Amino acid sequence: MMSWRRRNPQLVLGALQFGFVVRYLGDPLVRGFTTAAAFQVLISQIKLILNLPSRTYSGVLAIFYTTIDIFTNISKTNFADLTAGSITVVLCLAVKDLNERFKHILRIPIPIEVIVAIIATGISYGVNLEGTYNAAIVKNVPSGFVPPVAPDISLFSQMIVPAFSIGILAYALAVSLGKVYATKYNYEIDGNQEFIAFGVSNIFSSCFSCFCATTALSRTAVQESTGGKTQIAGIITAAVVMISLLSVGRYLEPLQKSVLAAIVIANLKGMFWQVADIPRLWRQSKWDAAIWLFTCFASLLLDIDLGLLAGVLFGLFTVLLRVQYASCSSLGNVPGTDIYRDVKKYKNVDELEGIKVIRFSSAIFYGNVESLKDGIKLIVGFDPVKIFNKRTKAQQKVNRLLKKKLIMTNENGINRNSATGEDTESDEEMHNYYGVERKEVNANNFNMQADGNTEFSSSVPIPVITMHSIIFDFGQVSFLDVVAVDCLKGIFKEFQRIEVDVFIAEYDDNVFGQLESCDFFNDAIKTDLCFLTIHDAVLHIQKQKKNCSSCSLLDMASHMQVQPASRNEILKRTLPVKSVEREIR
Repeated sequence: MMSWRRRNPQLVLGALQFGFVVRYLGDPLVRGFTTAAAFQVLISQIKLILNLPSRTYSGVLAIFYTTIDIFTNISKTNFADLTAGSITVVLCLAVKDLNERFKHILRIPIPIEVIVAIIATGISYGVNLEGTYNAAIVKNVPSGFVPPVAPDISLFSQMIVPAFSIGILAYALAVSLGKVYATKYNYEIDGNQEFIAFGVSNIFSSCFSCFCATTALSRTAVQESTGGKTQIAGIITAAVVMISLLSVGRYLEPLQKSVLAAIVIANLKGMFWQVADIPRLWRQSKWDAAIWLFTCFASLLLDIDLGLLAGVLFGLFTVLLRVQYASCSSLGNVPGTDIYRDVKKYKNVDELEGIKVIRFSSAIFYGNVESLKDGIKLIVGFDPVKIFNKRTKAQQKVNRLLKKKLIMTNENGINRNSATGEDTESDEEMHNYYGVERKEVNANNFNMQADGNTEFSSSVPIPVITMHSIIFDFGQVSFLDVVAVDCLKGIFKEFQRIEVDVFIAEYDDNVFGQLESCDFFNDAIKTDLCFLTIHDAVLHIQKQKKNCSSCSLLDMASHMQVQPASRNEILKRTLPVKSVEREIR
């Protein structure tokens, strides 16, 4: 009934192309999960090899309860089963090693599992291991098929929720194991095809009281180790099982369970070796190593189903963390080129005087805008809001002194009256920011005059920014949301009011479209601030500042060892996107 009911969500999800969920089963997650599953199988098979009385546990901490039972009853070990199981493990591992070493000679691998099963069955039957040594054998093997039965429709409403969850879990288990062998043998898995295949197979199997179709780690490992890699192996296996159910099953009744368990354990060798992934992953990516370890331990502690779910959620959480704490880096120019690289990672790069080039390493959204703002402040060396507030405070103080006539004006400016008794802002209150200097108040500093035509200066200190431009490199920004656009508006405003120009370069067309759709551009932030490349923005800034700088544009170009382009080329390259499109047309 459950199997029949389960095919509905699988068929529906397959038809709706929900196979994309396979993408969230990354290689570290899958290998950690299958390693934990291998250990789960190992513990369950050890009980059979030792022939110990033990309960069957499921759910959280089931593997530990089973292990406790094993050690509690270890004194009741059946040595006939232990001996048979140990010999089988050694033989299977040895022959498999020979098959691997001499596979260029052996056209067909030695089927050691079949040979061992036949020999063990004969020995058990001839010696009567069950009667003499109380060995656990297969005993009764039912023959034939169960007559088909139509599902009870009245139970559908009660089973829809568990059927859906079981269907998703069975699919995830099968696909996760399938990805292991897909990677090993270089083929791809179609998630939608798997959904539909499981759904269709359950339509027919449910009528014969079969369990829900999914993967079996132990049987899959046995088939793969014996050389079965294609659908032909599945057809042959199904034919053998059918023959066994119809006629041969009774001949396998004397076979010891410990021998079957030993065959399973021997074929899990490859799964156990996946533990060697941890050192490699730790060197390559600590995030992936964390996903591997978390999924493995979660599957051991919470059991297979909850462990897989926990692993998927943890993997998504790590992605969120990495995006949330996206890094910003300061770029410098490679001399003689128009290339810009991280100043912390490259030695021979020069930061441009008065210009900061800041690269964002990921998409910008509501989760990482705060860390983005902190990264910008760290790179430029000051907080634009604090700088603005200190300038405003200094201006208010000078206005107050002028109003009280505590400072005098003359044709050369304003002189502070030393007898006023008013102190200026202390050094402790005035932070020494990187890129920020302390200068006397004058018209250039915050554009104020004493009487409308007489400029002034006083001993009131205010922070003066030596940096005049910032370029945001959007080359790695894949998308923006509304919160991110609003945050960028605020950043532009904060820097523009302290006379620091902000530009955008290397943006994607989709990102530019998102900026337009979110009304990012206005009278203060124009599309002229957007450039196709960082170097175009740099050339534009240098041209813009040449009249107010001691260095001419040619001097700056000589310093960078890059010849400036012609006027028409610079104009074309520094036009906004829409203007460029019009120019092309």
